[in-house]
Amino acid sequence: MNVSLNWLSTHVDLKGKSPEELDKLLTFAGVEVEDIKTSGVPSDKIVVAQIKEAVQHPNADKLKVTQVDAGEGELRQIVCGAKNYKVGDKVPCCLPGADLGGFVIGETKMRGVESKGMLAAASEVGLTDEEDGLMILPEDFEIGKPVKELFDNDVLLEVEVTPNRPDLLSHYGMAREMATLLEVPLKDLDVPARESSKPDGVRIEASDVCPLYTAVKITGAKVTESPAWLKERLEAIDLRPINNVVDITNFVLHELGQPLHAFDANKVSGSVVVRTATDGEKFLALDEETYELTTDDCVISDESGAALALGGVMGGADSGVTEATTDILLESAYFTPSRIRRTSRRTALMSDSSYRFERGVDPAGVATASALAIKLILELTGGSAEAETMIAGEAPTLTQPVTLDHVRLDQLTGASIPHDEAATILTRLGLTQTADGTWDVPSFRADLQRHIDLVEEIVRVKGLDAIPSRLRGTFVPSSVVDHAYDADMRLRERLAGLGFHECQTIKLISDAQVADVLPLKRLMDGDTIRVSLPLSEDHAVLRPSMTPGLIASAERNIRQGASDLRLFELGRTFRNAGGGKAKDLEGETLGMLLSGGVTPSSWSSKPQAADLYDLKGIVHALVPCSTLQLAPRDQEGFALGCDIMVDGQNIGTFAMLKPSRQRQIDSSHPVFVAELDLSKLRKLSAVSRDIAELPQFPGSTRDVAMEASSELLNAEIEKVLSKAKEPLLVSFECFDLFRDPSGEKLAADRKSIAYRMSYRSAEKTLKTKEVDAAHQGILDALSKSLKVTFR
Repeated sequence: MNVSLNWLSTHVDLKGKSPEELDKLLTFAGVEVEDIKTSGVPSDKIVVAQIKEAVQHPNADKLKVTQVDAGEGELRQIVCGAKNYKVGDKVPCCLPGADLGGFVIGETKMRGVESKGMLAAASEVGLTDEEDGLMILPEDFEIGKPVKELFDNDVLLEVEVTPNRPDLLSHYGMAREMATLLEVPLKDLDVPARESSKPDGVRIEASDVCPLYTAVKITGAKVTESPAWLKERLEAIDLRPINNVVDITNFVLHELGQPLHAFDANKVSGSVVVRTATDGEKFLALDEETYELTTDDCVISDESGAALALGGVMGGADSGVTEATTDILLESAYFTPSRIRRTSRRTALMSDSSYRFERGVDPAGVATASALAIKLILELTGGSAEAETMIAGEAPTLTQPVTLDHVRLDQLTGASIPHDEAATILTRLGLTQTADGTWDVPSFRADLQRHIDLVEEIVRVKGLDAIPSRLRGTFVPSSVVDHAYDADMRLRERLAGLGFHECQTIKLISDAQVADVLPLKRLMDGDTIRVSLPLSEDHAVLRPSMTPGLIASAERNIRQGASDLRLFELGRTFRNAGGGKAKDLEGETLGMLLSGGVTPSSWSSKPQAADLYDLKGIVHALVPCSTLQLAPRDQEGFALGCDIMVDGQNIGTFAMLKPSRQRQIDSSHPVFVAELDLSKLRKLSAVSRDIAELPQFPGSTRDVAMEASSELLNAEIEKVLSKAKEPLLVSFECFDLFRDPSGEKLAADRKSIAYRMSYRSAEKTLKTKEVDAAHQGILDALSKSLKVTFR
């Protein structure tokens, strides 16, 4: 919201505080100032000058060479292209060095003639243009005097008001806050009291949306241009003046925070009816757009049923005030915030009115705003108003008495704020202490509902820097959350050590990205959790997998020139597994993506591209001293997929993108992804591992080549080798695989696999016959369990 300090000063004495001091004061009180802008004449080097001579430029038909008196004791030559002046006029003169908002005036030559400055139009020096050409100043202005001293300058504060403080969305509300912080009195509003009645002219049929509605009829009004003071007020906060009636409603909105609307009374048939819209009802708004309404929307209509306005959001194009209007119906009402917010979001209609109504206006301010607007309309339009304000409904009560717990106040502030000072602060905030010690909260502070709210206000006004800092920490045993955090940090450190970069992606993905969900998380219809009102199509689904975000990150990195990618992310995934319980909906997952080279390129060799074994090795590094296997599983949408088994436990899944998907993200290398169950990883990382001593005795190796069915998995061979429980077998590895699709050297449905077995005893040096006996036992186990033949 834009706040004019000149406007603010009409309600409160700012005690000569600079804009920077007010910025600091508001910021430390919880009202963030985003920007400070200065309006008016920007430089002291813009002075009053009198034109003494003006002759035709020798080299330009549209320019003149003037001699001006700028109060310097000698005339200054300036080339000028304006035509609306005469010799003897006084005009603004920008001397060399004058800064006009980033453009600095200097001495130059124009068509070969020296020009020592610039004669300016009003808009060029931060004022409002009233004529085309130079700004002609009054004759009594002193020559050489800075123009800045002759016109009002203003400072505009752009403040960010939090949703719980709608009372600050007006100049009077902001002045009330300033008066509290500066400890100065707030000036009273000059608003005449009005009588009210409940005639049949206003009827509420939707009290859940609009509990209170008021209307006043004004006749004989003359709609014309607003006076200068009113236009200046609106222009100071970047609003465009329209006409005196509309400008008054805008002025009152920014003065008191209560939105108003003025109807052309001659376009209203009979009584005003506040009702809900019918499904499919059409409404033509002031922005000339037609909107289709639902029963969630509130409309202001007349007896004919025609919608005059979309309640709390925007007026209608057919009932607004124009220059031909003579009779006015002025609306002031209270609307339920949640209903206005719903309508505004659904129709994408945002206005100053909806912005305030959806945050909550002061119900007690409805009549006050109406009375102020009527006073101004009568003064500026010459019309006459009905003696009584028509009222329908009742103002809702949004506040209740709150008790201040002094013991808790002392605990939270270290007893640094005396109780009488706390009471003084609450009184300055507009609260009133009752006989029983509770505090009555004013209607404009509906956010004060609990004891802690009062404590927060006291501390905020007093200043956090006035609360002494004391260290009162006590030892707390580490919790499950602490252990999980520590385990996650260890995983991050290990992955960073392996060359991975951590990603932070949004938890919302698009429908198109659901196709990238990792195989074991392949979703059935209804398994995804959709956002009811997504901000965009790209944020419509809660991610059921980490993979879509990692692939999107990889795509952006590749298009920025990165080719070797190692990405990971720890986070939550969401899936509608049924039951409606939180544990069924959320899971903690580690996602990884690997692509590109794993060895550096050089002049003598090409870089080696990453493959599934590189990713397997990385996973193994996260769970050292464990047995890790990849169990193949065909999955639709990916080139290959595997379960990741650690010590016989499934901890996640692995996959490689199809070449077609790889090309879509512009990757020239295979892309591998994996997702691991974070809770299982933490448990595995928490298991203590014994460190084995270095062997004291030499070992011996034996190679074995076997012929087996092409369907035989490596995991099955390793399973047999592990189950053999041969004490001398310390390790084994596959070092060769041969297939012949042609069937010439080996049947097409067969393959040859070669393993190297390592044998060692921790107690002695093995003899050849001992190694041979152990090796034969292994061969017998393989032959018996897998029906393989040895070559």
